[in-house]
Amino acid sequence: METIKLELDEKKHGAFNLYVDGKKLGEMTVSIKPDLLTVYHTGVEPEGEGKGYAKKLLEEMVSYVRANNLKVLPLCPYVHAQFKRHPDENEDIWKK
Repeated sequence: METIKLELDEKKHGAFNLYVDGKKLGEMTVSIKPDLLTVYHTGVEPEGEGKGYAKKLLEEMVSYVRANNLKVLPLCPYVHAQFKRHPDENEDIWKK
């Protein structure tokens, strides 16, 4: 069973980290300002590839953004590609 935790430092830099049985297999690196969440990178360990973990990280980030009334600046190629592929699903949170 996977668990996703948002882990930030005092400057609000960190990541949504995905753990499977206590082992970190994926991360989405972010920074948060009062009205903006910037996504820099999404990565999944080789042993976790092909299991939909990047999508789960994306879904968790989008839920967090909506719950906290933020916009997303998708500098990460994966997140940017997903926003472009599904603009109708993300229009409300996409900072272009």
